[in-house]
Amino acid sequence: MAKHSAGKHSADTARGGRDLSTGAVPMGSTSVSSRSAAATRRAKQNRGRAHGAHTQAVQAHLGQSDTRRKRRPRWPLAILVLVLLAGLGFGGWRLYKHFFTPQEEPVVVDPGQEVTIKIDEGSGASTIADQLYEAGVISDRSEFTKQIVKQGADSQLKPGTYLFVTGSDIQNVIDLLISGPNSGEGNLTVAEGLTLKQTAAIVEQRLGISADDFLAQAKASNYVEDYPFLMDAAGTDYDSLEGYLFPKTYDFSSGTPTADSVIRAMLDQYALETQGLDFSSAESQIADTYGITVSDYDIIKMASFIEREAVSDEQRGKVSSVFYNRLAGKLGQGAYLQSDAIMGYETGGAVTADDLKKDSPYNTYLHEGMPPTPICAPSIASIKAALEPEQTDYLYFWITESEAVFSKTYEEHQAAINNAS
Repeated sequence: MAKHSAGKHSADTARGGRDLSTGAVPMGSTSVSSRSAAATRRAKQNRGRAHGAHTQAVQAHLGQSDTRRKRRPRWPLAILVLVLLAGLGFGGWRLYKHFFTPQEEPVVVDPGQEVTIKIDEGSGASTIADQLYEAGVISDRSEFTKQIVKQGADSQLKPGTYLFVTGSDIQNVIDLLISGPNSGEGNLTVAEGLTLKQTAAIVEQRLGISADDFLAQAKASNYVEDYPFLMDAAGTDYDSLEGYLFPKTYDFSSGTPTADSVIRAMLDQYALETQGLDFSSAESQIADTYGITVSDYDIIKMASFIEREAVSDEQRGKVSSVFYNRLAGKLGQGAYLQSDAIMGYETGGAVTADDLKKDSPYNTYLHEGMPPTPICAPSIASIKAALEPEQTDYLYFWITESEAVFSKTYEEHQAAINNAS
């Protein structure tokens, strides 16, 4: 039998607690059902809503606004719309680019193959990228041009003929284009001591320019207006560029060279190599030391003699002093240079005793002073030796590949020859 305490129930009810046994809620001293209480609350709420609607109607009638409800600004919505439109536009552009822009198909090549590519003068990074890509040297044109821009190397890319290897690293290709052509095609090497005729023969062999056409073009009078240092050479009956076509390796692979373009390149190099040399001061010093007057043209002639006679740089200054001493008349027989090498310019090779009897302007055994032209293209070392000869009393020299003996007298000279190993 369940235990029930009437006293406890009455106390809970009096405190307003819920009597779980009856489901009734105390209200004052009278109890009403929960359903009646809910109905009462709904009626109050409806009266409140009706009162609010009535109040709003009155305010509207009096021209008053409902201050309890504020209109929200519309600009956040506009920004949202713009962002969405921008996103849709960007996405559409990406889709268009993906589906309608032609995709770069890789060139199928065997890596490690050598290919020759000629880069023309004035070619930009984009043009070069196309050539490299089509030849299989690089596999990504856009990456190549991107790296060129990033490194600021566009103006440093040199024209010419290159030997590349297919599948090369992009950076290696860029480095090679900056350093210059490497194929050897179109290169012209003119060695020190070559004559104008020998140079013409090499030009024909290497560049395909007729030697006769080259020699016909190689007149000082053709270039004296652009190169004033040729004035003395142009003013002679020989009108020759002998001695002025500077010895060097030239690159003509970027275009189709002509006799004129080759000659101008070599004259430009002469001007560049000699621009820091003080001819005037040297000529004044030579006049003071030897009592002779020489011109710029005479200096180049002297340099060509030195080039053909000396074997090493250490000998050039002494050879120079011997020739200046002879020009000064210290041989005691006039200003005779007495050089077989000078006569060899006319014979084109070895000089015999009979050759030295011929009346030639290049026979310095018979004619005093300088010959009419230089006898070869001198090096810069020989030009400097002609400008600054060593101060000696030497009048003779005996030079071979293995030894060099300088002498003050003819007897000493003969003894050096007899004692030659």
